[in-house]
Formats: sequence, C-alpha cells, structure tokens
Amino acid sequence: MLLKNQVALITGSGRGIGRAMAQLFAKEEASVFLTARTETELSATAAQITQAGGRAAHFAGDLANEAYCRAAFEKAVESFGRVDILVNNAGHYGPVVPVEEYPMEEFDRVLVVHLRAAFLLSQLVLPGMYARKHGVILNVSSISAKAAYTWGSAYAAAKAGLLGLTRYNAAEAARKGVRVNAICPGPVTETEMSKDLGAELARKLNIDKDQQLAGFLEGILQGRGQTTKEIAEAALFLCSERASAITGQAINVDGGAVFY
Repeated sequence: MLLKNQVALITGSGRGIGRAMAQLFAKEEASVFLTARTETELSATAAQITQAGGRAAHFAGDLANEAYCRAAFEKAVESFGRVDILVNNAGHYGPVVPVEEYPMEEFDRVLVVHLRAAFLLSQLVLPGMYARKHGVILNVSSISAKAAYTWGSAYAAAKAGLLGLTRYNAAEAARKGVRVNAICPGPVTETEMSKDLGAELARKLNIDKDQQLAGFLEGILQGRGQTTKEIAEAALFLCSERASAITGQAINVDGGAVFY
C-alpha cells in the first residue's frame, strides 16, 4: 500500500477530482481528512470510504474564510494526529467574462480560494512536517496556468500563482524532508465545473455545447478529456515514495495539450 500510515488533508474533496483522490488515497491505506463547502457531498464521500474499510473524517466550510482554514487543519490533527500530505485541490472558476468586465470582488474570491487558502494551509502544515522531517504538499493547478485561453483571467492568474508557490515552497522545504509539487490537469470533462464552464462558453459563442467541447478536445493530442481517476493516479504517484526524487515540479496531466 503506497500511503500506509499516512494522513492526507484534501481540500475540495466532496466531488470531482478531490473525491477521486480521497477514495484512491484511502484505498492505499491513508487516513483522509476531507474539506469542501457542501456537507452532504462530504458526508457521502466519507461514508463511501469508511464503508469500504478506509478511514475518513470531514469538516464543511468555505476556504475563503481564514478561520475555517485554521479550524480545518486543527480538526484534521484532532482526528488523525498530524498531516503528512496536503493536497490543495479546491477550486472556483469564477465569471466567464473578459478582463475589462471582470468584477473585482469575484477576482478576489477566486484568488482567495485557490491561492491564499493553499498558502495558509501550507503555512499550517509545514512546521509539523519539518519536525518529522517528512511530508508532501501537492498543489492542483491547471493547464490554464500555462496556456492562453479567454474569459477566465482570475482562474488562470490563481493557478499560475500556485505554480510560483510550489517552486518557492519546494526550495525552502527540500532540505527539511518535505516535497512540494503541482499537477496541471487538462479538461476533466466529467466534473460539474467542466460541464458548467463548457455550457457557458457554448452559450457565449452561440454554438451547441457538444460542438464547443469537440472543438476544444481537437487541440489535444489524445483527442479526449481526462478522467478524475487519471488525475487521482498522478496525485497518488507524486504523494508516494515512488516520487521521492521529484520536487518543485509542475506535471501536466492533460493528454498532450501543453508542453512545458
């Protein structure tokens, strides 16, 4: 089992990529602490894990709230004694509008949820990881941090910020036994966020949503979207000792969409 005796705190784990990660990490014998805004989704995911023989606890709330971030970390430690793995996965796309129309309050919220929460949670887990001389932080960025798309400026800026945070945290943590990496998923077309985004883009372009999706996927070498399972498998690798020599990296899991 790749994560035996490890404790993982995974944000945004009530559905989508986060849920797939939580389920896979638990299968690999990690104890998982789940956070998201929706209690029903969290409790359902935690129940699935425990019914399968895994260990899970959860705490619902909004990562835009600093007090919630601190409380989530404290509850994870109360539940399982420590945090060995932090996965900053929670996301919020924000309005699908050009830069000149983007509401500042929405811009701020997107950056807070993606970037400030990841920074704060990293700040909270690192002292314990340093004391144990062992730990992993994985930031879930996006190909939007590397490629040029329209109508998602705050999301792209936040995801690019995560890559900068990844490199700096990796540089500070490497000699203290802690690895910090990022993954950049491509379009995970099964998730609600991806479906909602595709539908809104199709509406704005005045085309059928299937046509919009097909056109986007045509630009990917594999010609398809990625699955939550594929993203979770990449996360598992980077959070396990199989990736013991990898730190400060941003790995694309995108079917061949971007190449740096």
